Amino acid sequence: QVQLVESGGGLVQAGDSLRLSCAASGRTFSNYAMGWFRQGPGKAREFVAVIDWSGGRTEYADSVKGRFTISRDNAKNTVYLQMNSLKPEDTAVYYCAARRAGITRFDRLYDYWGQGTQLTVSS
Repeated sequence: QVQLVESGGGLVQAGDSLRLSCAASGRTFSNYAMGWFRQGPGKAREFVAVIDWSGGRTEYADSVKGRFTISRDNAKNTVYLQMNSLKPEDTAVYYCAARRAGITRFDRLYDYWGQGTQLTVSS
């Protein structure tokens, strides 16, 4: 069992930067990916970014590529999502997810989920 807790959301202005954190506890796996997903108002949940804890590989959604950066701190069992040049379209609940396997963009393949943290970007 893995527990995930997101933090760092809030209200910001367009163009601002913010960093989300996801702290993991409980069972650890030899090879598991950590992903960020989001669900905006009136939208379906969508992939944002993913990182492999052991391999360091990353992938991003086209909508955030060049603006967002996913990273990890294994000593703290924490993954981050650095968000720059934020847009109102980024407004959503952001979820952290873990998968005992390689990286993937498909949310249904993730095993554990956090409770989410709200990001609101005003124009």
